[in-house]
Amino acid sequence: LAQAKALGDRANMVFNGTSVTQGTGRAIVTSTGMGTQVGKIADLLQATEDDETPLQKEMNYVSKILGSAVCIIAVVVLVALALTEGFQDVHDVIDSLLLAVSLAVAAVPEGLAAILTVVLALGVQRMAMHNAIVKKLHSVETLGSASVICSDKTGTLTRNEMTVERVVTPSGEVQLTGTGYAPEGRMVVDPQTMEHAQIRGIIESEAVATLAVGALANDGELRESAASAGNAENVTWEAVGDPTEVSLIVAARKVKADRKYANYERVGEIPFTSERKRMSIVAQDNADAGRLTVFSKGAPDVLLGYCSRIAVGGAVRPLTEGDRQQILATVEQLSSDAYRTLGQAYRPLGTASLAQVPGIMLNSAGHVADIAEQSDVLENDLIWVGMIGIIDPPRTEVRDSVAEAHRAGIRTVMITGDHPLTAARIATDLGIIDKGGTAMTGSQLDELPDEAAFDKVTSGVSVYARVAPEHKLKIVESLQRQGNIVAMTGDGVNDAPAVKTADIGVAMGITGTEVTKQSAKMILADDNFSTIVAAVREGRGIFDNIRKFLRYLLSSNVGEVFTVFGGVMLAGFLGITQPGSQGVTVPLLATQLLWINLLTDAAPALAMGVDPSTDDVMARKPRKLTDRVIDAEMWGDIIFIGVIMAAVTLIGMDMHLDGGLFTDRSVDAIGHDAQMTEARTMGFTILVFAQMLNALASRSHLQSAFVGLFSNKWLWGAIALSMVLQLAVIYIPFLNTAFGSFVFIRFH
Repeated sequence: LAQAKALGDRANMVFNGTSVTQGTGRAIVTSTGMGTQVGKIADLLQATEDDETPLQKEMNYVSKILGSAVCIIAVVVLVALALTEGFQDVHDVIDSLLLAVSLAVAAVPEGLAAILTVVLALGVQRMAMHNAIVKKLHSVETLGSASVICSDKTGTLTRNEMTVERVVTPSGEVQLTGTGYAPEGRMVVDPQTMEHAQIRGIIESEAVATLAVGALANDGELRESAASAGNAENVTWEAVGDPTEVSLIVAARKVKADRKYANYERVGEIPFTSERKRMSIVAQDNADAGRLTVFSKGAPDVLLGYCSRIAVGGAVRPLTEGDRQQILATVEQLSSDAYRTLGQAYRPLGTASLAQVPGIMLNSAGHVADIAEQSDVLENDLIWVGMIGIIDPPRTEVRDSVAEAHRAGIRTVMITGDHPLTAARIATDLGIIDKGGTAMTGSQLDELPDEAAFDKVTSGVSVYARVAPEHKLKIVESLQRQGNIVAMTGDGVNDAPAVKTADIGVAMGITGTEVTKQSAKMILADDNFSTIVAAVREGRGIFDNIRKFLRYLLSSNVGEVFTVFGGVMLAGFLGITQPGSQGVTVPLLATQLLWINLLTDAAPALAMGVDPSTDDVMARKPRKLTDRVIDAEMWGDIIFIGVIMAAVTLIGMDMHLDGGLFTDRSVDAIGHDAQMTEARTMGFTILVFAQMLNALASRSHLQSAFVGLFSNKWLWGAIALSMVLQLAVIYIPFLNTAFGSFVFIRFH
């Protein structure tokens, strides 16, 4: 090639893994093994590594904070006890160690890991109902943090169902309504022409003829899918063969052109090749004594070279140079609007036998030789009838999804191997770029000198065309360097490296290869961009719920820590210990704290994990990589709530103890032990009920707990269950013995 070309434009190359379907040739091997394009893709896959998700990093951070806090508090308490009480014997040491264990139990939310896993699993289940199949649990939350969605065009942003939209004839132009493979639509003529019934009739007649030629010179097939057999109200259609050819059949059925030429029967074919850029068939008209006609379609500029006549207004006249220039100008205009163009032509042979066609060669047996080798005889003196503009239409729901993503602060980037004009047109239709915007090609990316220049481009450009696999990978890496959380879609093997590198790799479930599906963290069962946006919405809701139950669990645990810590430090004031008593008395037993953490806390936390999403979940910007799941404000709330719960618990205990703040009576050791069991049970129960109220308050840090109070039925069920469990600990004999609880009301 005269100059460097993008991978998709290297017409002089054959690639490892492709198949030769016809012909012979000789090639020079330029690369082998890992040097081939497939080898480079394999190398890129090996070079990429899986990183921790933002949630995993945050949970590790929280674990370190909790671990450090436990150690610091335990050391502080032990030192304080050693300085104030002193260790008189081994029992004091054991009591102090038991206290340290109690603090550790109180500080660590033992059920957190299990609850987090269950909440994420429930989120995965809900996403699967919306056709988003998540392979890795923690990717659910990452989806909610996505700030950029990089998407392929074909099949994801578009329907991957080629559609004929425009038919240009020598007398005018019509547009066809309807999209996809359903043969439902009609012709729409220019409003100015509508006033002239005769002209409109001519244009429509020429359009029908043009579409009929396209449907006859065709190897595709349109048929009802097996799923819709017998269901007349909900018929779905499937294409067999090349999507472009099937689109011509669909268009012909829309205007009933297939009926007009139903008498034609194919007798021979000159197939399409990339060199010829056209195909032709020979068909006999059974309604006209079997007379033969050649029907041809192909690239307009190529097919024009074989046309010498043109059909205008029901008559055939010579094709002039002016006609050629006008047709070529229309081709250029349609191409600039991202249409794929196909010219249509025909030629009546005037005979019912190919052997009688002048110039046709016969074989040694006296039969007509293969007509595929005689295109120069049959494909000349053709009559031009018209031209068709075909496009892969955008999915109707995607534009709204792109707009929703934009409102949510999520940028949509199109990365495709298609022509820049096609990419820019579709991106404009979908609202990805403004009208007049352009696409950047892979060749232009190769000209950028360094990473800084690359990052500057990717920070502003939202459409990339004619890109190679390494370009996709570089774009993803560049966006990540800028602090973005990137979702990347892909279907082919060449997409696998970029899909694996992205924070959320998304593979296509219908058209995707197994290599890409293995590299992805999520699979779209319907290959639809809107499913990604729906998954982001679900991911944000899950992230909000994770924050809710983290606020609930951690504030509850902080309340337990302050209860134990405050109870020990203020034991003398609260009546927990009597004057002159030896050893350390803990306000709550380790078993009681474990009961709270593992059972009574777990049910409300799980229920908060399925809390309905708020209306503003897609009205705020995505969180940054530097943002904490538990920020400073939330830590402040956690500590404040914990202090209140601890204070209420300790006051409740004090009210059941002599010698505390509310009573100044003294009691002997035996009486104090009995009172301590009662007070401990009261504190145990108050703490559980306080945490139930905390569950209701933790659903929002902005609104009152009474807003949407009954919107989560599961939460109320969980609260009821926790209360029943707490009452069971108090009133079931073997449980109150195991947990050292006091029976307040005895039933006889």
